Amino acid sequence: MCLASTISEPLRRGQSHNTILIDMDTRKSVDVLPDRESGALAAWLRGHPEVQTVCRDRAGAYADGIRTGAPQAIQVADRFHLWENLCEAAEKTVAAHHRCLRAAAAQVEPAVPEPPLPAAEPAAPPGRTYRLAERTRTRYAEVQECLARGLSRSAVSRELNLDIQTVRRFANAKCAEELLGKAEHRATRLAPYIDLVNQRWNEGVTSAEAITAELRALGFKGDAQTVRRYLKPFRLPGASRSHPDPYRRKPAPTAPAVPKPRKISRALLTHPDRLTEDEALIVKNATAGCAHLERLQQHVRSFAKIMAQRRGRELPAWLDAVEADDLPELRSLAAGMRRDLAAIITGLTLEHSSGAVEGNVTRVKKLKRDGYGRANFDLLRAQILIAA
Repeated sequence: MCLASTISEPLRRGQSHNTILIDMDTRKSVDVLPDRESGALAAWLRGHPEVQTVCRDRAGAYADGIRTGAPQAIQVADRFHLWENLCEAAEKTVAAHHRCLRAAAAQVEPAVPEPPLPAAEPAAPPGRTYRLAERTRTRYAEVQECLARGLSRSAVSRELNLDIQTVRRFANAKCAEELLGKAEHRATRLAPYIDLVNQRWNEGVTSAEAITAELRALGFKGDAQTVRRYLKPFRLPGASRSHPDPYRRKPAPTAPAVPKPRKISRALLTHPDRLTEDEALIVKNATAGCAHLERLQQHVRSFAKIMAQRRGRELPAWLDAVEADDLPELRSLAAGMRRDLAAIITGLTLEHSSGAVEGNVTRVKKLKRDGYGRANFDLLRAQILIAA
């Protein structure tokens, strides 16, 4: 008997979860457990010694429950969840190295000389210091100083009165700029129109209201303040917003904006034969502009071949290559795979998967909606098994 016990569904929103067990031979539900703990699964498996193969996701509780309740069963890690884990690691890697691509684009872009300032112009005021960026740098220095004194992360959390998750984030970052970079790449409503804004600014249209009116005709939903905030760095000291002097402005960048990390990672994770021309150009520029992203692409494609062609025995060599590389996010993924290596290799070798579980979960969600959240566990379990 091949069993799938990979998906946990909440009985009601915000409440405890229950586990659905699927017979992969018949693709029907065979039981529903009241929680997603290892004890309940182990007890059920002890009463069903005929189970020889269990498909599951990467949850440690399920792995422990199968190991305890059915030590004779073969554990199969689901390929979909493995690929999902790789996608998350790839997106984090791209976000961490997005600065490399921006720097490469700035070097390619031809430098435009700025117009000279009049001799009688007073000295420009000091640049604006953003409070959030300054606070981030200060907090990062404080966390690193405490860690250098030998304090544990819990002790740092107590001393600086910070949440433990915040301390971990600051402790794991290589520098403060890495933390600031994550906020810089959040998509804004203006992002799809940046090239047009730069073009109109360089053509002499310096009124944020006029540019906003043009953008709204193209579907822009933001306001003039968003455009004005973007154009502010291009206005030299002394320029007036109501009567801007065309000689008192910097030229806006003319090179295309570097795509967002999620768009780059999606292109890197797409099969080369299915890339559009724009996506292929994104991959080419990303791998040429950063050696780390080039190696990321190589690791992603190697893993995709192992998964698609079910060459699970090649996974240890892939893990060795990843661990020898300087890609912390992928190395963290590899460390997690090492802890569940046998089930992952089996999942990348055998034909079993948890694909049939998703259809059953969709059916269960419909049953829950029909009950308007009023069904208790016993009634919901009965509905699931009868409808199967």
